[in-house]
Amino acid sequence: MKSFAVIGLGRFGRSLAKKLGALGAEVLAIDKNMALVEDISDFVTQSAAGDCTDEKVLRTLGVKNCDCAVVAISENIESSIMITSVLKSLGVKYVVAKAKSSLHAKVLGQIGADRVVFPEADFGEKLAQGLVSSNVLDFIPLSDKYAIMEIKMPEDWADKTLAELDIRKKYGINIVAVKDPDSGYIDVFPNPAKPLEKDRLLVVIGSDGDIKKLTK
Repeated sequence: MKSFAVIGLGRFGRSLAKKLGALGAEVLAIDKNMALVEDISDFVTQSAAGDCTDEKVLRTLGVKNCDCAVVAISENIESSIMITSVLKSLGVKYVVAKAKSSLHAKVLGQIGADRVVFPEADFGEKLAQGLVSSNVLDFIPLSDKYAIMEIKMPEDWADKTLAELDIRKKYGINIVAVKDPDSGYIDVFPNPAKPLEKDRLLVVIGSDGDIKKLTK
């Protein structure tokens, strides 16, 4: 099970933390505002109030032990940069930071952020899905239950045909395209009788639960 620290509980941070929790991840949610911390407490593993620009606070909360930390703050650019820098100095494995502008993003990258995002209103859920499973490369929600995702093909599917794998019956999902990651070519009408080549990417449609089982 992956563990996450979500720092900043604005609209984006709350959405992300709740979705990560719903997907079964261990989530530490942090904000300076106690009301926001209390509001998220039922949806995450642990919630805490504190100033995350203070390295001692992050150390005390054990953030460095998390697999991933997300700096969900962008309005206060100084705090965003400081927190990202402290997280990297603590040795957090993977740091995702929210940026407000291209310049902000550039600075975050220069100080070590592993990924910088410019989230839209509903991007918290999308990012959560991708972070929980390393096999999920992209995620487009269709409803509360269904989504289209681009995933890494399971290794043991190589040299097998779609007909042989019988994916719809076994997993409850449909393959709508097969992508070559090297050339970028996308086959939107994959031949069910043609063996799948190694390391292909698959665009699938199905319920969140069914896709989650496949990408574990």
